[in-house]
Order: sequence, then C-alpha cells, then structure tokens
Amino acid sequence: MRLLSCALLFAVLAPAAADDPKADAGYTLLFNGKDLAGWKEKGSKDSLAGKTEAFKGRFKVKDGELVIDPSVKGDVRIESEKEFAKDFVIKFEFKPDEKCNDDLFIRGQKFDLSTQNVKNMKIGEWNPIEIAMKDGKIEFKVNGEVVRSAATKSERSTFEIRAEFGAIQIRKFQVKEG
Repeated sequence: MRLLSCALLFAVLAPAAADDPKADAGYTLLFNGKDLAGWKEKGSKDSLAGKTEAFKGRFKVKDGELVIDPSVKGDVRIESEKEFAKDFVIKFEFKPDEKCNDDLFIRGQKFDLSTQNVKNMKIGEWNPIEIAMKDGKIEFKVNGEVVRSAATKSERSTFEIRAEFGAIQIRKFQVKEG
C-alpha cells in the first residue's frame, strides 16, 4: 500500500516538474513561469518578484506563461530589471490572437507584434521569435525569417513589453549574452 501511495504521488508530481521552464544550453531564463521575478512595472523601481500580476492583471502569469489579458484595459509596459549593454540573443515563443498589436522595446528600437508588421505571424499558434544584437545592429526574426533589422539607438537598455491591444501568451523566454 505504501509503495502504491508513493507511486501515485510521483505520478501526480512528475508532470508538474516537467512543465517547469528550462533554458537552452548557454541561455538564462528571463521569465521563470511562476511569477514576475526579474521584471518591474515601467516607471517603478519596485520588483515584481513573488507577484503573478502587474497593472491589475493586464500582465499575468498563467499556466507557466506570461499573458497579456485584453479584458483588462490599459496601454502599459513591464520592463526587465536587467539592462542589456553587450551583444545578446533573446528568444521566446509567443501565441497571438487576431487582435494582437503589442510591442517590444530594446536598445532604442520598437518591434510591433501585429499582423500588419509581421506578415508571417501565425494567429493562435506558437511563433518562435529571436532578437539578436551584434555590433550595434539588431535583428528580429519570427518563425525563422528576418522581419526587421536596424542600428540600435542606445548603448544599453532594459527589455520592455507593451500591452496595447489584443491577447498574447509568451513562454520559453530566455537570453544569451556575449
């Protein structure tokens, strides 16, 4: 009986552990899937560590994902506590709805996540994105295709996510520096 109880406990807990996000080799997580540690509301010095919502639920952690909830109104941003000054690669997967028009900001560049600006974005599906910064130039790739390249406008900045319109889910959020 004791063996059966241990086996049942393991069967219940094992899938939860498997769902914990893990960074790829050489990368570090920017979002742990549990709370908003490492992030803050734009304009605030207070960390969101230990919190699962920002801006009254506009940003929230749900099922291991960072979610922008369109039912909560507000044109607001969260930003990483960390500043990025060197070359880096930031990558994650995002699942947009048909109204998605949310933005990313890094090193003086804005990247608009909308069907108007990202022609190969798949609505309702996971889309991998990679943002590579090298030698003062930044490149945005979605679904393996370069969508935009530009020179950076600043030598360092935080990484910001702007909730403007529509829903988006984000997972596997990680960075490799150097």
